[in-house]
Amino acid sequence: MSAQPAEEAGDGTAREPASAPALQVSALSAWWVLIAGVVGLIASSTLTVEKIEILINPAYVPSCSINPVLSCGSVMVTPQASLFGFPNPLMGIAAFTVVLVTGVLALTKVPLPRWYWIGLTAGTLLGAVFVHWLIFQSIYRIGALCPYCMVVWAVTITLLVVVAAIAFRPSPDTGGVLRFLYHWRWSITTFWFTAVFLLIMERFWDYWSTLI
Repeated sequence: MSAQPAEEAGDGTAREPASAPALQVSALSAWWVLIAGVVGLIASSTLTVEKIEILINPAYVPSCSINPVLSCGSVMVTPQASLFGFPNPLMGIAAFTVVLVTGVLALTKVPLPRWYWIGLTAGTLLGAVFVHWLIFQSIYRIGALCPYCMVVWAVTITLLVVVAAIAFRPSPDTGGVLRFLYHWRWSITTFWFTAVFLLIMERFWDYWSTLI
């Protein structure tokens, strides 16, 4: 098979075919993507194992059932825990495997094009939307919190911030909303985590107050 001929530029000179440029990923961001993949995969796998144990033995008490509020068992038996007809953690296993592999590639300096990071951002955004639906369901419908699920929540939200910053990092001459969001991304994330924490404290204050 012959090699693909070079494209001809407007001035008649030959040039190589254009390819999607790879994005530069800092070591810190690469490490976080890898850590997020590992932590999310462990949490999702543990939830899957615990769910299987409950299916085998309905009287089984999961290791993350600590008290009436922090109770994985109370959450796992609800319809919300199997929204698409199978345990939600199975989606986490698939998704965080991709994240883990991406982290390894980024850490070993394997070039990944912008479209890949944009796709990963879109997938993580969908995961974050699903996570916030689960947060609402856990706080206001189920009335219990799953510690391992909360680990997945935290990992997904922070992962979204990191991959979005990689995919949409503004150039020095970029202004407006994109630069504002990039510059203040961790402050906004901290504020959002604080808001969720306060909602949890307010919703379950009757129980928390008994521990004081």
